[in-house]
Amino acid sequence: RAIEFMSENTSLTRLNIENEVDRYIAWPGQALAYKMGELTITRLRARAEKTLRERFDLREFHDTVLREGAVPLDILDAQVTRWIADRAREGRRS
Repeated sequence: RAIEFMSENTSLTRLNIENEVDRYIAWPGQALAYKMGELTITRLRARAEKTLRERFDLREFHDTVLREGAVPLDILDAQVTRWIADRAREGRRS
């Protein structure tokens, strides 16, 4: 059923679909972990954009997210929160 569903709802080739389904079966938490990371980074970016407004710099945001490599999401949240606070302070000084 998973292969049928993906065939009807994606543009992946049959081989790619079979590989993806095999991966989900063998490592069920992996796809969820990727999605949780995506949702967290999207939320952090939205918070940064809302807080910093015109001071928001996408490249700096990406640098902040990637700087320490793979870290737990709560640590990433703290790092981005600190970056937002630092950028906001810089904006008040200028």
